[in-house]
Amino acid sequence: MRAILATPALVDTELPEPVPGPHDLLVRIEAVAVNPIDTKLRAAVREGDPPRQLGWDAAGVVAAVGERVGRFRVGEAVIFAGDAGRAGCNAEAVLVDERLVGHRPARLSWAEAAVVPLTGLTAWEALFERLGLDPDAGADVGAAGGGSSKGPSLLILGGAGGVGSIAIQLARRAGAAVIASASRPESAAWVRELGADHVVDHRRPLAPQLAALGFETVDRIANFSDTDAYWEVMAGLIAPLGSIVAIVGNRRPLDLNLLKAKSVTFAWEFMFSRSQFQTADMGLQGEILDHLAELFERGELRPTLGRTLSPINAANLEIAHAQLASGSTIGKIALVGWG
Repeated sequence: MRAILATPALVDTELPEPVPGPHDLLVRIEAVAVNPIDTKLRAAVREGDPPRQLGWDAAGVVAAVGERVGRFRVGEAVIFAGDAGRAGCNAEAVLVDERLVGHRPARLSWAEAAVVPLTGLTAWEALFERLGLDPDAGADVGAAGGGSSKGPSLLILGGAGGVGSIAIQLARRAGAAVIASASRPESAAWVRELGADHVVDHRRPLAPQLAALGFETVDRIANFSDTDAYWEVMAGLIAPLGSIVAIVGNRRPLDLNLLKAKSVTFAWEFMFSRSQFQTADMGLQGEILDHLAELFERGELRPTLGRTLSPINAANLEIAHAQLASGSTIGKIALVGWG
C-alpha cells in the first residue's frame, strides 16, 4: 500500500498492509486532515531516527474487522482520530481500535468528514468534560447564528483555528455567550459565520475590548492558542469560581497562585489521553463522534474545512504542514484521494 513517512522529510513509500488485532478495524483511507500534532511529532524525528507514519484525522471505509469487533461491518464509512501511539492515517490503509471510531456523516464529503474527528473530540471534551457546559442547554439557539445566548460567557482564544471553529458551534448549541478571538478581517468574518456573538482581536489587549462589550470578566475561557502568552491575561479576565481549559502545553512554569483567590478551576485537555492510557471509558470517543455525526446530519453543525488538496501524497502534505505552521490557517486543511 502507498504511505507517507516522516524521515524527517516527508517521503512517499510502499508498506505492507497491516493485519487487524481483535478490536481493530482496517480502514481504507479516502481523506486525511492535518493538525498541530503532525508538525510537532514530525519535528521530533531526527536524521537517523526510524521513520514515522503521521496523521490522526481520517475518513474512510472499513475493509476488515478484528474478531472482537461489534460496532462496525465491512463496507461502512467511518471517521476517526485514533491513537497517537500507533501508526497514523497517512497511508492507504490503517488500523484503529473500533472504540475510537464513529460513523461518517453521510451529508459530508470525504474531505469535510476527515476534518471532524480530532478537533471535534477536542472541542467536545474541552467544553463539556473540562468546562462543564451542557451540550444541549441552548440547542434551540442553533450553531451558526440565529437567536440569542443567555448562558455563561465563554472566551475562546484561537477562534478561527480547527478546534475553535467547531467549539464556537458547540458552545452556541450549549447556550453560551461566545466571544471568539480573531486577528484578521477574514478570520473575524469566519468566526461570526460560525455563530460567535462577539469577536475580539487577540493581538490587542483583551481586557479593554471585553469591557467595551460589557464583560469585565468571563465565566469560562477555552484557550486553543498559546497557554504561556495568555496565562496572566486569563487569570485577570476569569470570573470568580470560573473555569479555564487549555490544549497547548506550557514552555515555562505557570503560576497557579494567580487563580487561587478566585477559586478558579484549570484543566488540560488532551484528546489522546483516553487512547494513550486505555481508560475504561475509551469508548466514549466513538460515541462522541457518532453524536457529532448526527448533528452534522441534521444540519446543526457546519463543516470547518478551509482548504482541500489532492491527491494524498508527500508533496501536498508538505504544503499542508507549511500552511499549518504559518499560524494563518482558517478552519482545517484536508487531503483527499490517492490519485
